[in-house]
Amino acid sequence: MQVHRSIDQLPRFKNSVITIGTFDGVHEGHQQIIEALKAEARAVTGEAVIITFDPHPRMIVHPHTHLHLINTLEEKIELLSRTGIDHLVVVPFTKEFSDQSAEAYIEHFLIGKFHPHSIIIGYDHHFGHDRKGNFRLLENNAAHFQYKLLEIPKHVLDSIGVSSTKIRKAIQESQIETANRLLGYDFFFEGKVVPGDKLGRQLGYPTANLEYTSKEKIHLGHGVYAVNVELDGKIKKGMLSIGERPTLNRPGEKVEVNIFDFDQDIYGKILRVTVKKFLREQVKYDSLDLLIEQLHKDKENSLEVL
Repeated sequence: MQVHRSIDQLPRFKNSVITIGTFDGVHEGHQQIIEALKAEARAVTGEAVIITFDPHPRMIVHPHTHLHLINTLEEKIELLSRTGIDHLVVVPFTKEFSDQSAEAYIEHFLIGKFHPHSIIIGYDHHFGHDRKGNFRLLENNAAHFQYKLLEIPKHVLDSIGVSSTKIRKAIQESQIETANRLLGYDFFFEGKVVPGDKLGRQLGYPTANLEYTSKEKIHLGHGVYAVNVELDGKIKKGMLSIGERPTLNRPGEKVEVNIFDFDQDIYGKILRVTVKKFLREQVKYDSLDLLIEQLHKDKENSLEVL
């Protein structure tokens, strides 16, 4: 897959078959669109092209919206690279871009930049200034600009919309197994290891305190999880705690991962944490001994899953 980050330096695509969307999550619903895209590209001996935007259009059109995404841009690129499409075009989404008329969007952007043989789009897709462009406008222009228009069925789009909403809700409510099933892969995030108070070490469970590397990335709900941790290209087993550590009376959310059978200085390192299973909610224990006993159980339960 070739990645293009400038619409002014695009190649001349061969019989391009294009679709447009944010593709946040690159989940099971999105995969249906991607399969249709690839099938049409094969049928016309063309190239499958996905067009997406960065930043998310809502952040420009509604700048005060508090938006949390399932994937960062780089994660989305990584996930789409596994799907077998030919090209991913990341369009810099600006106020100027959003202000162009729907007619200009078709003529100068879609036709002028991509010269599509086929466009695969949802019946409810909107584009251009004030979102005045729609499927009907694309349909009315198809003969003039000589492209084939294929509609993504309503039931497919509805399932995608439901999936995106459900996935975000599930992640935030600690229902990670539901999220992973809808995604078609295990949810992951990246964090930078920062100095902590070393209390985990005193309990016999040294933890790496993590700071999310992306402000836009959705946060997991509080609780304890079984996880895999990627460090320097190697996968290690561990457990993750997110929350306010009620037993220790330390206010403020902490994201801590205990990597099993590992105790090295990794400050400043970036860890990728893949979340496999929710183990339990955070609980306030009457003593540190009871907390340590529970941590033993958490490790045992994690190892059964991982």
